[in-house]
Amino acid sequence: MDPLSSISEELAEIDGQITDIFRALSNGFQKLEKIKDSNRRSRQLEELTEKMRDCKRLIKEFDREVKNMERINDPNTSRMLNEKKQSMIKELNSYVALKKQYASNLDNKKIDLFDGPAEDLGEQNVLLASAMTNQQLIDNGNQMMDETDQAIERSKKVVHETINVGTETAHALKAQTEQMSRIVNELDSIHFSIKKASKLVKEIGRQVIF
Repeated sequence: MDPLSSISEELAEIDGQITDIFRALSNGFQKLEKIKDSNRRSRQLEELTEKMRDCKRLIKEFDREVKNMERINDPNTSRMLNEKKQSMIKELNSYVALKKQYASNLDNKKIDLFDGPAEDLGEQNVLLASAMTNQQLIDNGNQMMDETDQAIERSKKVVHETINVGTETAHALKAQTEQMSRIVNELDSIHFSIKKASKLVKEIGRQVIF
């Protein structure tokens, strides 16, 4: 008798469905290895991807049922059920990795298991995170914070460089403006001198005539 049946008929039924999908995935990837035609390989990979989506949904149902039973289960039973869930997640993730490997070899065609709405991506991250130990979660969090700090520092550097370029440009424009102002003043002086010289020449001309 299935040990899960003595705990919950629903859990046992979900576990059976997941086991059937894992068996189908294993056979499907073995079949995929023998298919040479790229179009047939693509269709087979899409079918396997759909099975993985179903499996993800069932694991979520299994997890919800386990959480609903936490109040009535003893610690050993709860631990066994959580270990069962973790084992399911790891096996699913192994097929996800295998799918990505085949997809990358299929003319770089990407077939994303979680290509639905944004919330599906979040659900995938929850599944992946739940398969990690506490230390792995901490290390992953620290790595993300380090990468964020580095991105902030790069942004600050770009901002400072932009400010410096702007300051240099402003100084150059100011110097050019001052130079243009001096040229205009000099042109005004030359114009005034020409007018004055012209007037003087006319005056001299009148004196010579008379």
